[in-house]
Amino acid sequence: MVWARADRPSRVQIEVATTDRFKDILRKVWVDALPESDLTAEARHRRPARRTGHLLPRYSAEPRRPTILGEPMIGRFRTAPADNRNVSFVLSGDTCGQGWGIDEARGGMKTYATMLKHRPDFFIRSGDTIYADGPIPAEIKLPNENCGRNITMEEKAKPAETLAEFRGNHKYNLLDQNLREFNAAVPMLAQWDDHEVHQQLVAGGAAHPRRARAQEVHREEHDGDGGTCRARLP
Repeated sequence: MVWARADRPSRVQIEVATTDRFKDILRKVWVDALPESDLTAEARHRRPARRTGHLLPRYSAEPRRPTILGEPMIGRFRTAPADNRNVSFVLSGDTCGQGWGIDEARGGMKTYATMLKHRPDFFIRSGDTIYADGPIPAEIKLPNENCGRNITMEEKAKPAETLAEFRGNHKYNLLDQNLREFNAAVPMLAQWDDHEVHQQLVAGGAAHPRRARAQEVHREEHDGDGGTCRARLP
């Protein structure tokens, strides 16, 4: 599954090839990125018989003005091996919790840069992909009496309640360059946990008033068809 977000209502062209020269295009599809899905677009791609690296450029065209194209963006992913061999993966979770946001002066979310250096076959994002119930302050006190300075945005000023605020939590994470570069290179399988809605959301939390909104946004961002491993374009 290929995932992308446009910056305006668009028709997104996705090409899949085996080299970055795109002379051997395996598939080309157009997908609409519309406001009702927060301008996200996704397309399923079946794995070819041989294992290979794939690259995916994105061109965004205004639906009524198809000759206007945006800047192409390239992502990479690997298919599952057809033979017996070792695979490598990385696992992480709990992104931007307890008020710890993106501090560019300290390099941002460097964990993603470290994981990318290992060139894993895929990434398991093990829940708490956002902290919908956790605001991000402009400053956070460090143990050495200094202050960390977070990037802030309106949607992270309070616990998420509206659809726009849940979407804003995911957009906040994508302000980090380390995460964007990681997403463009490593397929991801994202899991759901409590902080996608509220701390310690348990089985009885199906009735939580904000759960449906949180799940809608999680599907837009991660698992539109129930947990498919995705290659993401930032």
